[in-house]
Amino acid sequence: MRRPLMAGNWKMFKTPLETRAFFEAFKPLIADSRHADIVIAPPFTALETAVACAQGTAIAIGAQDVFWEKQGAFTGEVSPLMLRSLGCRYVIIGHSERRQYFHETDDTVRRKTVAALEAALTPIVCVGETLDERESEATERVLTRQFSDGLGSLTPEQFARIIIAYEPVWAIGTGRTATPELAAAAHRLLRQLTADRFGRPAADALRILYGGSVKPDNIKSLMAQTDIDGALVGGASLEAASFASIVNF
Repeated sequence: MRRPLMAGNWKMFKTPLETRAFFEAFKPLIADSRHADIVIAPPFTALETAVACAQGTAIAIGAQDVFWEKQGAFTGEVSPLMLRSLGCRYVIIGHSERRQYFHETDDTVRRKTVAALEAALTPIVCVGETLDERESEATERVLTRQFSDGLGSLTPEQFARIIIAYEPVWAIGTGRTATPELAAAAHRLLRQLTADRFGRPAADALRILYGGSVKPDNIKSLMAQTDIDGALVGGASLEAASFASIVNF
């Protein structure tokens, strides 16, 4: 039985002071939650505050991005070891906004994933199609390419330590959500791709999250789908009560 995971991606929101206020409100709301793993990914500048605020709770802290080198002349980048030294346990890799605005590719996603694993971080690796790709019925081809060119080149041991997030780009921040059935179909494809490449036990163990305008009012229907193992939540994770409602679905 795969354990659900609810991850909040704060994107470019919240100062350290605002982060502290969020945790003060959020922690009592999920104090008795034992059914799911909880991850919060604040911006880099709030990571240290978030780690301190999460001490003594079941909340894990993740980063929103990482570079693939351990150190060097890479102005503006952050290494996996830097994140680990702060107390991060997870890192989001290949988010659609990183692919769209910063031209990340399946190859850079792969390199970042391997580097994160070497630093004992758990990567939440994002895949998903654009609206044009969905409307041209290219979803299966896009997901297959992203899987094969990025994750399919991992070793079985590496793959066993990752989490995949399916996030249709057309549903990110738009208020549009893939129906539970559409989302589940994409998850089944990703699980089948995993079975074909790494075997059925690996596919059965893989946790696949859904991301794309997840809210308290649609989380139950999404989680009712067999192949959906949790959510990667954007805007709805910024308010303590909203994200707690999703965690406590």
